[in-house]
Amino acid sequence: MEGAPVSLPAYWRLLRDNRNFRKLWLAQIISEIGDWFYTVALYALLYDLTGSARSLSTALMFQVLPQFFFGPIAGAINDRLSRRAVMIFSDCARALIVLLMVFFRTREMLPFLYFLLLCETVGWALFEPARSAIIPNITHSDAETVTANGLSSTTWAFNFFFGAAVGGVAAAAFGRETVFLINSASFIVSALLVRSMVFHEPHLEGQPPFRWRDLFDFKPVVAGLRYVRDHAEIRPVIFLKAGVALMGTNWVILPILGERTFPLQVFGIDSHKAGMLGMSALLGARGLGALIGPLTGGSWAGKDVARMRLGVALGFLLILAGYTSLGFANTIWLAVPAVALAHSGGSMVWVFSSSMLHFMTEDKFRGRVFSADYMFMTLTLSITSMIAGTAIDGGVSLQAVCIGTGLAALLPLSLWSWAGFKKRAGVQP
Repeated sequence: MEGAPVSLPAYWRLLRDNRNFRKLWLAQIISEIGDWFYTVALYALLYDLTGSARSLSTALMFQVLPQFFFGPIAGAINDRLSRRAVMIFSDCARALIVLLMVFFRTREMLPFLYFLLLCETVGWALFEPARSAIIPNITHSDAETVTANGLSSTTWAFNFFFGAAVGGVAAAAFGRETVFLINSASFIVSALLVRSMVFHEPHLEGQPPFRWRDLFDFKPVVAGLRYVRDHAEIRPVIFLKAGVALMGTNWVILPILGERTFPLQVFGIDSHKAGMLGMSALLGARGLGALIGPLTGGSWAGKDVARMRLGVALGFLLILAGYTSLGFANTIWLAVPAVALAHSGGSMVWVFSSSMLHFMTEDKFRGRVFSADYMFMTLTLSITSMIAGTAIDGGVSLQAVCIGTGLAALLPLSLWSWAGFKKRAGVQP
């Protein structure tokens, strides 16, 4: 598949001419910036109260691991019900959940916070596969689908960069509770934007009326697993985001590096606020890298699947180089570009894997395929972050964990290269 490369003019044309995608894009901007605003405040609060790397990895586990267990059901729901309605419900539920986090103030309330994070994850598990699955329904060509994927990833990266970079400043200036309230309100605005979208959902055609007991009917889940099993070209692609998730250690590494190693002492602020700003700088660098990756990779690859496959390998090499370099960085001015380099590679892999899955998957199975895609990613993310938190609390240096994260990229790189070799040789992966 060949075509014009993805570019800034292509992004502009998509937003100008496609009303539905424009609304989805605005919903993404508003809700995700709110998320990254509150993430910095949340992780800083956790580390202040516990002083433990494991508390950060435990929080992340509750944020992502339920997706692995709930993912098959979420995928079946998204292939059974209106994906638009699912997204609206998820946004409203998460607005209430985040609002309740305002009451978290003491270490004794950690179980309450973890429960809320788990509930928020269930909402995310419903929303994200639906958002990914409807992109081909609201775009008008394969070229627009690729452009939409690139813009969605670029927007996620900008939101991360802006939200993480400014979130620490906002929390320091206005307080954590204000940041939580902003995030809660962002979900309501997102729900209103999604509600105003009008588009056809072909997966609903011929469906019988929904019954609540259908939630416990696992036949659609089994059918989805069989679909992946029977389509050899999908199997390697569906694990690519899990390869990126080997960088899940960054959710532990970057906050602690910001607090311990690279606090930003500016304007005479105290050490607590300096650590929060250091954390914001490193998380912002992650977002900046994720912003650069789709722009450069999408411009080079366009709709050419062969280039996407090569770009995946390049992305893992950038992860290797970035996190290995971070392990040797002795100033924040060296750490920031190392983080940006690694996550530019990760975002390239993310965008290319999503585009390839859109091209390879039938609409009626798309919700389940993307749920499986996120399932493997979140499982890997949970495991790697927990390993990192346990290792750091056990005395392993941050530098060693950074280098190990970089070297871990060799595993998905090798498996992807082997799958490509077998494809060229005419052997099913």
